[in-house]
Amino acid sequence: MSAPQLDIVFFDVDDTLYSTTVFAERARRAAVAAMIDVGLRVDLEAGIADLAEVVSEFASNYAGHFDRLLDRLGPEVHGHRNRAVLVAAGVVAYHQTKAEELHLLPDVHEALQTLQARSVRLGVISAGLQVKQAEKLLRLHALEYFDPTAIFFSDQVGVSKPNPKLYTLACRRAGVDPTRALYIGDRPLHDVVPAGAAGMQTVLYTGAGGKYGGTSCEGVIADHTLDDLRPLPDILRDAYGVGG
Repeated sequence: MSAPQLDIVFFDVDDTLYSTTVFAERARRAAVAAMIDVGLRVDLEAGIADLAEVVSEFASNYAGHFDRLLDRLGPEVHGHRNRAVLVAAGVVAYHQTKAEELHLLPDVHEALQTLQARSVRLGVISAGLQVKQAEKLLRLHALEYFDPTAIFFSDQVGVSKPNPKLYTLACRRAGVDPTRALYIGDRPLHDVVPAGAAGMQTVLYTGAGGKYGGTSCEGVIADHTLDDLRPLPDILRDAYGVGG
C-alpha cells in the first residue's frame, strides 16, 4: 500500500456527531411543557412556536430565551406566578433533555469506533462557545475518540465559520498541513466551502436530519457526500491509504 495521503480527519459537532436540530426541537418542547406545568398559561404548540421565534431572533447562544418568551407572551399568561420559577422550570427541563437524549448518531458512533480501532487520528473543528461545545462532547461520550491536542472551538481560535482561517489555524496547531487533512460537516457554505478553500479534503454529511442536511448550493462540490458515515473508514482506506 502507498503512503497515507492524510494525517488527520476532523469532525464538526452540530448536526454531524448528533442531530442538533432534532435535539433542539425535543428540548424546547420539554421546556415549554415544564413551564406550563408550573403555571404558564399558554397552549403548548403556541408556546413552542413563540420560543422558536425567540431563538431565531436572538440566536441560539443567547442566555435569556425563556425570559424573552415571557416578555413576548405578556404578564397575563404568568398566572401571578413568580416568573423566575417559570424560567427555572424551562431551564431544568431543557438540561434534563440534554442528559437523557444527547447521543452520538448510530452511524457516526460506528464509524468513530472503526476509525479508532484502525488508529486514525481524529479531531474536532467546531464553531460556537467553547464551554458549550465542550459540554456537548462530554455529554455525547465522544472525547475518547479524539486526539485531545486536536480539538478546536472557534471561540478559542478567534476565527469562526465560514472564514477559511479557522481551518488553516486548526491544522497548523494540530501540526498538519491542510492538504493532508479531511473535514466532515453538514453545511455546504460553512463547512465544505471554507474547509476546501483552506486546502482540506471534504465530506458533506447529510445523515443527521438537520436543517442544512438537504441544502443544495450551486457550485458547492464536496469530495464526498455521505448520508451514512459507516462507509467512511473504507473510503479513507481505499482513497487515501489511511487506516489500512
